[in-house]
Amino acid sequence: MTDSVASKRRLGRAATAVALAMLAGCATAPPAPTEQFAVGRAAVADAVSAGGAEFAPVALQSAQDKLDRANAAMAAGNYRDARRYAEDAEVDAKLAAATARSRKAERALAEVEAGIRTLREELARVSLR
Repeated sequence: MTDSVASKRRLGRAATAVALAMLAGCATAPPAPTEQFAVGRAAVADAVSAGGAEFAPVALQSAQDKLDRANAAMAAGNYRDARRYAEDAEVDAKLAAATARSRKAERALAEVEAGIRTLREELARVSLR
């Protein structure tokens, strides 16, 4: 056998091996994103308990919608979309929770400041007597 024929055979075997590896990669589905789904669900629950429904309803609703989409994609076996939706739900839920906590803190600060103003007014009245 000549070097040219042997070289062509090796090249052919290598190309076949690459093609089989690519087909095997395409044939295997990604694993179900159960962990990411659980993280997304926990983030939504945290946003709800933080007051997201009152203080960040749009972000919370977006998170819940994406979690529903993730659930539907999981049920359909579309794990790539399920993972993406679950990750997006987590991000939206964290935004809703942070927004809710921030607005609650702003409200508490305003109440404290109002209380301080009231105390100062009372103190000023008592001082004038």
